[in-house]
Amino acid sequence: MASPYQTAGGTLKLKGIGDLSSKKKKKKKKALEQIKEQLSTTVGADDEGQGETKPKIDRRTPAEKAFAKIQERRQTERILEKAQKKHKDRVNEFNSKLDTLTEHFDIPKVSWTK
Repeated sequence: MASPYQTAGGTLKLKGIGDLSSKKKKKKKKALEQIKEQLSTTVGADDEGQGETKPKIDRRTPAEKAFAKIQERRQTERILEKAQKKHKDRVNEFNSKLDTLTEHFDIPKVSWTK
């Protein structure tokens, strides 16, 4: 009679370690041909001395562009804000913040002798 548990057959396969069998990946001919064409066109353009390169196409959505713009603006604001404070000011601010916390957050004293 079969066991009530279902088990997977075969050997244990670990992530990150390649398959030990002699299987080879098949190369896609179309992709290689496209790469060769691109290389030949860029080399041909450089040889002619035109110096013009195709502008990079931004394939982000308008929402992604706006998000990136806002992130960059916020990062510059944070940097400017941190640059205005001196170390002494930051330490005083941190100490005052610790003083306002309740004793609940203090580390309890541990004593073996009581």
